[in-house]
Amino acid sequence: MASAKSSRSRPAGHSGVFPVGSAAAVGSGGGGGGGGGGDGGVQLADKLKIFKTDNFDPDAYVQSKCQTMNEKEIRHLCSYLQDLKKASAEEMRRSVYANYASFIRTSKEISDLEGELLSIRNLLNTQAALIHGLSEGVQIDSLTSGHEGSAEDDISNVEDQEPSEIQKWSADFPDMLDVLLAERRVDEALDALDEAERVAADAKRKQTLTAAEVSALRRSVSDNRQRLADQLAEAACQSSTRGIELRAAASALKRLGDGPRAHSLLLSAHDQRLQCNMQTIHPSSTSYGGAYTAALAQQVFSVIAQALSDSVDVFGDESCYASELVTWATKQVMSFALLVKRHVLSSCAAAGGLRAAAECVQISLGHCSLLEARGLSVSSVLLKQFKPSLEQALDANLRRIEESTAALAAADNWILTYPSTGIRPLARLPAANLALQPKLSNSAHRFNSMVQDFFEDVAPLLSLQLGGSTMDGITQIFNSYVNLLISALPGSMDDEANLDGLGNKIVRMAETEEQQLALLANASLLAEELLPRAAMKLSSINQSSMDDLRKKGTDKQNRVPEQREWKRKLQRMVDRLRDSFCRQHALELIFTDEGDTHLSAEMYINMDNTVEEPEWVPSPIFQELYAKLNRMASIATEMFVGRERFATLLMMRLTETVILWLSEDQAFWEEIEQGPKPLGPLGLQQFYLDMQFVIIFGQGRFLSRHVHQVILDIIDRAMAAFSATGMNPDSVLPGDDWFMDVAQEVVSMISGKGRAANGDREVNSPTASVSAHSISSFKSHGSS
Repeated sequence: MASAKSSRSRPAGHSGVFPVGSAAAVGSGGGGGGGGGGDGGVQLADKLKIFKTDNFDPDAYVQSKCQTMNEKEIRHLCSYLQDLKKASAEEMRRSVYANYASFIRTSKEISDLEGELLSIRNLLNTQAALIHGLSEGVQIDSLTSGHEGSAEDDISNVEDQEPSEIQKWSADFPDMLDVLLAERRVDEALDALDEAERVAADAKRKQTLTAAEVSALRRSVSDNRQRLADQLAEAACQSSTRGIELRAAASALKRLGDGPRAHSLLLSAHDQRLQCNMQTIHPSSTSYGGAYTAALAQQVFSVIAQALSDSVDVFGDESCYASELVTWATKQVMSFALLVKRHVLSSCAAAGGLRAAAECVQISLGHCSLLEARGLSVSSVLLKQFKPSLEQALDANLRRIEESTAALAAADNWILTYPSTGIRPLARLPAANLALQPKLSNSAHRFNSMVQDFFEDVAPLLSLQLGGSTMDGITQIFNSYVNLLISALPGSMDDEANLDGLGNKIVRMAETEEQQLALLANASLLAEELLPRAAMKLSSINQSSMDDLRKKGTDKQNRVPEQREWKRKLQRMVDRLRDSFCRQHALELIFTDEGDTHLSAEMYINMDNTVEEPEWVPSPIFQELYAKLNRMASIATEMFVGRERFATLLMMRLTETVILWLSEDQAFWEEIEQGPKPLGPLGLQQFYLDMQFVIIFGQGRFLSRHVHQVILDIIDRAMAAFSATGMNPDSVLPGDDWFMDVAQEVVSMISGKGRAANGDREVNSPTASVSAHSISSFKSHGSS
């Protein structure tokens, strides 16, 4: 009780007004999580002190805040006050629940004490009447002998008088009450007891009965009250007493002044009925878990609902009885939850049966909602017990998806097809719209199907706040699948970083370029479309956070930051697969099978040692780069329908990987700039031609602005190295048209496109003007 008193005490001497800056400072922290903490370690109780003072003036508080504040600061203050209100309500709720058991125990003790006080009062009244009667008897015996004659006359007169109606009724009362109790006419017996109490009080006041007669009447009333109470309690304990009879017995006990006993007997009777009914429900290893849960929930929650109705009908909304009812109902729900957990959820969780577990939880929460509609909330008890099992089932389900996908990846031929029979399609579409279905390889189809089923199973469990762990789990298994795809790339097994989390899983290798592009098609389609679309079934994940963002007026693009961050995580995994793909193909272009390089400084430096004029074509490595890009672009046109941007970025990334390798190869540039043999005119011309060739075939398709600038920097560096020999690059390099014609000729030859007779260039070529401008830029850089 001391703690309750101290919690109500208010600090004195507070001005009732915060400084203007403090509201903004504290409000920026939001609601403080509903607890005592706030920004800078300020406790919630300290924040609320200003409102607890006796001299708090709300008008002065608002005026002190708003006089020098603009509209934005006023809105911020309102938001802060709302958050503080929420935090205060949450703190009060936590305090109530923290002291709930003590409150119920104290209320029950108070009720018991009231009953004992009533019994003491009746006992004192009886003793007072007895003492009063004895005192009157003593006064009669102490009369003087001079009055003996008159007293004898009075006695004789009394004996000669007929007894009064009250005396007759008092004499007949015990026999009448015995008859009423024997015939179980409870209401009439209660009326008779109340009438006897009234008669005794009236007779004492009017002195129509002697003190002895009043004492005897009251003693009879007290004894018969106890007798009736015992009779009612015995009847309430009988298993055959139900419904109207049970409520009548409890009402009679309450009328007798023993309400706590009446309410306890009422709940005990319902508990006895529940235990008897539950004996007919036996879980079996072959029984359906949902059926067992439904049958058990029907018994438990119907009895709780009936007990709630009986308690309200007899006792109303009195707090002491309501608290005892909540405690009893919580105990019954806890027992129900433990039975369901032991006989259904444990086996479901171990086997990864998330759908069966979710069904049992839905059945249970459905019955809870019926009680909540009547003012009794016990769903938190179920959620606390069920959540660990559901999380275990969730993890087991995710492991099953991961293992099943890995098994299929070991035999996947990495050919994209439409969903086959037995694999869940994206939607129920007619055969004419089959093209709208996703084209994936076998393992990706299976992965997508299982993830969609998984989201459907988890969606009904959002009330358990499993959304965050669900999204994290999907992220992990998608990461595992991307690792499988990376390991399917030839040469990826040599990269230990790609084996992280792969273990000893075996994956079928993707040998051809079409198969390797299929790996990227699988990952990109899953990350960009299929997984986010499946996650829409969990649209209410972090709904409270989204609502807070809307209230604060954030723009539409920032309303779902969690979902955007989740999609970015998936995209980063796809980027990792793309980078592995590009790195592998770049290494194939740059290095030979023996480990030598196709792109070295010697290939340019040694050109000036030959006597014959070289054949001016781009170097083989860059011709092969363009041929590879051309082949892959053709395959990607059919493979990435509707996602052409991804295919374009992939080709650009492959070009970038090769060019960046050339730009960052220290051995190459050390040989060019500091080697024993300088870069000669022919070598510079060949290097210039190679870079121009990359710009021409990559412009608008395979070349980003960043890589374009890198090529410019590379050429500047090569021309600077040539200028260091004392020669002018412009004096040895042919004209702009020569480089463009040679590069365009090879581009046309590799791509298979014809050339126009007009100027030996393609008609309306998008590269002509750009290439001319690029060469002019190169020349200006070199001359400078």
